[in-house]
Amino acid sequence: MKFIDLFSGIGGFRQGFEKIGFECVFSCEVNSKCREVYQKNFGEVPFADISNINPADLAEFDILVAGFPCQPFSICGKKLGFEDTRGTLFFEICKIIKIKQPKVIVLENVKHLIHHDKGNTLKVIIASLEDLGYSVNYKMLNAKDFGIPQHRERIFIIATKGKPFNFSRLTTQLTPQLREFLDETGDFEILDKSEYTLIESPRKQDSGLLFVGYRNKGTWKTGVRPNTEHLSRVHRQPNRIYSVEGVHPTIPSQETSGRFFIYIPEQDMVRKLTLKECYRLMGFPENFKSYPSAGESYKQIGNSVCVPVVEAIAKEILSQNLLSNESNEPPRKIEEYIQLVRLNC
Repeated sequence: MKFIDLFSGIGGFRQGFEKIGFECVFSCEVNSKCREVYQKNFGEVPFADISNINPADLAEFDILVAGFPCQPFSICGKKLGFEDTRGTLFFEICKIIKIKQPKVIVLENVKHLIHHDKGNTLKVIIASLEDLGYSVNYKMLNAKDFGIPQHRERIFIIATKGKPFNFSRLTTQLTPQLREFLDETGDFEILDKSEYTLIESPRKQDSGLLFVGYRNKGTWKTGVRPNTEHLSRVHRQPNRIYSVEGVHPTIPSQETSGRFFIYIPEQDMVRKLTLKECYRLMGFPENFKSYPSAGESYKQIGNSVCVPVVEAIAKEILSQNLLSNESNEPPRKIEEYIQLVRLNC
């Protein structure tokens, strides 16, 4: 039950897999600030440059996980596969897979990957993994379906030796309200009532978002039609205000000062989410050690994976017997399979 953690960031994948009993035997991350946070929480400094890894030097492992960067691939030739990934960071993953042949590969990326380069990027990724001898399946998963009040859609690509991973078996949960994940007291950044406008009769969206107002920020002066200035403010996503009776939008990585303000109806108050609450909305433990700079921490958590989603995948990898040579029908109980694998190791 061993895995390697590539493009590891601050260790979201590792958090989820270690909760299920897996052991991380190697990590790799190029960002020095992320490596610092990783070291503080896991006691090791990740390898820096994936292009300098010699796959033959890696310890044996069962699973490869990676939140890899999204890059366009060359599709000039007739073949959409392993050879077309040359010159990209994904090719570095493929080199490791080709030599080590792990039983399971779990890749995560933004939802835009499906449409990236008119869908060709995803085609090449799947073809590359198939060329290397794997069955491939993928699905868009939303954090709000795994006990986290955040509308966060990410694509997960899972490659296996033999029978494909069955996404339909993932255990989902009812979506909690945002208020259940908030601190009642703290040093909050509260907006004065003059700084925002609430809208009349807000309606909860199918996503669970409850947009209730916007900050009174300046608007573009050029190209804004008369009497539509309020629309300009509303449609600029960072200025939107969402109620704690719904879910939170995707925590982003681009805005290092934190992005969204939340409305608490019973207090008639608008305040910004704290950094600790952002980590909580990604499923990280309360004792997680963040980077000293708040701006960098907001960026790092926005780039991470949602831990409960990863944990659910790790559980199903065991339940579907994907680490053994047996058929994955019927699924075992998680505890039974963990004991079996440990006895065989």
